[in-house]
Amino acid sequence: MAASAPIQGLKVGVYEIPTDRPESDGTLRWDSTTLVLVEIEAGGKTGVGYTYADAATARLIEGKLKGVVQGGDALATSLCWHAMVHALRNLGRPGVCAAAVSAVDNALWDLKGRLLNAPVVQLLGAARERVPVYGSGGFTSYSDDELKAQLGGWAADGMAYVKMKIGREPDRDPARVEAARSAIGGIDLFVDANGAYARKQALAMAERFRPLGVTWFEEPVSSDDLAGLRLIRDRAPPPIEVSAGEYGYTSWYFRRMLEAGAVDVLQADATRCCGITGFMQAAALCEAFGIPLSSHCGPALHLHPACAALRTRHMEWFHDHVRIEHMLFDGAPIPKDGHLAPDLSRPGLGLDFKHRDAERFAV
Repeated sequence: MAASAPIQGLKVGVYEIPTDRPESDGTLRWDSTTLVLVEIEAGGKTGVGYTYADAATARLIEGKLKGVVQGGDALATSLCWHAMVHALRNLGRPGVCAAAVSAVDNALWDLKGRLLNAPVVQLLGAARERVPVYGSGGFTSYSDDELKAQLGGWAADGMAYVKMKIGREPDRDPARVEAARSAIGGIDLFVDANGAYARKQALAMAERFRPLGVTWFEEPVSSDDLAGLRLIRDRAPPPIEVSAGEYGYTSWYFRRMLEAGAVDVLQADATRCCGITGFMQAAALCEAFGIPLSSHCGPALHLHPACAALRTRHMEWFHDHVRIEHMLFDGAPIPKDGHLAPDLSRPGLGLDFKHRDAERFAV
């Protein structure tokens, strides 16, 4: 095995993929998803990583990060990570900067696995062979029939949990939750308000959701309102758990959220929190605070680190990203009995980008 592997090249691509139908949650509407892809070359291998973020992320990678990692050691992922974070000091890490670091860091982990001919989960140290997934969609733009068909389909496929969006029309939310319950039988039902409610409004909703078997209340108020999340967590009726963290870009953010006692389950997203390296930092904090961890979106990317994180509870099988990952990547995983397991015969993250299939989405 080579002692080092100098990075010889880095390429960035941007792809905008339309949704299969109009989508919205409690606070946003969208009709497309943008994928920023990074490919890094070293030792005759190419590592692939990505983020779901604005196209501006690609410009930042080209202008600020490419020169930082070029010539560096592809096997020294932590050294490359720290160099990128340092280079962005004056730009502020949250948001586009963190997404840029994420895409490059994810590609570096994939490259390291390919260079060592090992799956990333083995490099990180496996804690489990497979991870449960929960079906995630149920957008507020869906009709009740569309909602029931999607969530009911996941339940029929063997998933033990499904999640729907709420918050755009609060007066209709209890009826929509009831419709979802009628379609999924007795499995766990999660709701995600994306910060749409006020504090007392969220508490009242929690009381209405409890008889309908809701067990997970995601971002009942803004994730910036740590005191509000703590209030809901303390006063929501059992077994409802409060979750948040998808907008965590740094380990400092996750630490503040956990110190505030704001969540029952922490969410982290390796396409936002500075990559797999940042995701494993969040996992270490969850271990220190005794809090479960759930990966947010991008299941194909999260499978290996989720299998390595000690506190992983489950992964999000998010409709938009599942659709994109199966369209554009060979090796994208498929659940079996409601779980995902990494293919240990494939090195790195086990994903190969379909350049020809992606051409029509290129920006």
